[in-house]
Amino acid sequence: MYKNEYERWLAFNLDDADLKPELESVKENDEAIKDRFAVSLQFGTAGLRGVIGAGTNRMNVYVVRQATQGLANWVKTQGGNQTVAISYDSRIKSDVFAKAAAEVLAANGIKVRIYKELMPVPALSFATRYYQCNAGIMITASHNPAKYNGYKAYGPDGCQMTDEAADVVYAEIQKTDILTGAKTMSFEEGMEQGLIEYVGQDCYEALYQAIESRSVRPGLCKTAGLKLVYSPLNGSGLVPVLRVLHDIGIEDITIVPEQEKPDGNFPTCPYPNPEIFEALRLGLELAEKSGADLMLATDPDADRVGIAVRCKDGSYELLSGNEVGVLLLDYICKARMEQGTMPKNPVMVKSIVSTPLADKVAEHYGVECRNVLTGFKWIGDQIAQLEAANEVERFIFGFEESYGYLAGSYVRDKDAIIGSMLICEMAAYYRSIGSSIKEELERIYAEYGRYLNQVDSFEFPGLSGMDKMAGIMQQLRSNPPKEIAGYKVVSVADYKTGVKTDLTNGTTETIQLPASNVLIYTLEGGASVIVRPSGTEPKIKTYFTTLGKDLQQAQQQKDALADALKPILA
Repeated sequence: MYKNEYERWLAFNLDDADLKPELESVKENDEAIKDRFAVSLQFGTAGLRGVIGAGTNRMNVYVVRQATQGLANWVKTQGGNQTVAISYDSRIKSDVFAKAAAEVLAANGIKVRIYKELMPVPALSFATRYYQCNAGIMITASHNPAKYNGYKAYGPDGCQMTDEAADVVYAEIQKTDILTGAKTMSFEEGMEQGLIEYVGQDCYEALYQAIESRSVRPGLCKTAGLKLVYSPLNGSGLVPVLRVLHDIGIEDITIVPEQEKPDGNFPTCPYPNPEIFEALRLGLELAEKSGADLMLATDPDADRVGIAVRCKDGSYELLSGNEVGVLLLDYICKARMEQGTMPKNPVMVKSIVSTPLADKVAEHYGVECRNVLTGFKWIGDQIAQLEAANEVERFIFGFEESYGYLAGSYVRDKDAIIGSMLICEMAAYYRSIGSSIKEELERIYAEYGRYLNQVDSFEFPGLSGMDKMAGIMQQLRSNPPKEIAGYKVVSVADYKTGVKTDLTNGTTETIQLPASNVLIYTLEGGASVIVRPSGTEPKIKTYFTTLGKDLQQAQQQKDALADALKPILA
């Protein structure tokens, strides 16, 4: 079957010059043909993501056109403006794929608002809402290695598409022949007919205004003298992040020169992920040379931001997404209470895999902490519920441990632009009162306990990877561990079945969240282990939360738990 499809592609008059030579090069290699054609990239709520190349299991213009035709078929049933917003980042072929999507939509009579240059995820979410679109498309593979690209689909609220809508789009994709099924017209023709328009300057300005209005200590940065090193990691963050930081008064910004310009090859780091040291190494070196107060880096689609802070001895420490999330929550709560801008019955939202330390901080300030499934769309869903009840101003902050933050309801996805602004404002404030982010983090730990949160990943590449992952999750369900590293399991929450079981007395309770393939083990003494397959990569992730009298004790417990799980997950 896959060989027939390969032959069909080989014989077809492909209009991407890179595809035919690749197909020719694997002519005698059955395994390579199988890898490209045995399956198709699956369209889900995260859209599509895959290696760039030829075939149904690769990211190319034909896969993009097919997906967009499926999306167009869905949009045509939705009424409304019949408009779709499109943005793209710096990845290889991102601009090509964005234009290909616009051409299919235009050919279907659907209006397009496309950014005239690369812009990040939050800009796409904002434009979708600003133009009251039926949907949005973001061409990105987030922080994956350079060989990947992807296609994220958004609903009319600027949130990633719901499961129901994604299922309909997927069914329409299945009906569309990948090579011949998508309608298309040239980009120029779409522009001439008024079907394709660039996003207007008014939309850019409205986005920046919406972000800057969320400053909790307006004007503070103008006099604080903050010294910053910033890296957009060769992605889409440079223009919007610098614009907002300059607007709020931060002038002393050094850009990491090797990572300044958009470049989908990401030449300085194989994995452009602000969670990992290698991506931030050049920025850290520059921070040490210049004595910066703070170093920050945004990922290629600028929805996540990682930071390194200066310690008293002049060294720099990378902070985790959980630590930054808790610091921002504490800073926003304290500042808004001091300024008298805290709303009645304030709400913050985080994912179930993010640190329980945030629950403690929220409780301290009288803020309701809502825990939702992993994926920022679930945080967006909580904002939508508040909006529907005319209470959207109650939402003050949302975060995920994977370096995603949002304050405000102007978008429905994580936003590294506002994350960068608030982190800088927080650093400037603590500097102005003779403290620092590092000292404030130690204060929080002293007050609430030394929580340690770490994530390990186990990769399962290749066509059999997903089956292996499914087998491991099934094994954990059919033979649940009674103890891990000598720590007794006191409860198991299975988000797939929606049941939490107390193993000390056998009682059960219903989990009030949608079904998800997640297992949470709570251990004697308060530690917890979470196991979940990634929704976007062939990985099983394990999230450890330990609580010790100091970091060393918390780390020892985490290491013991991780060692005990390795034989099950390897």
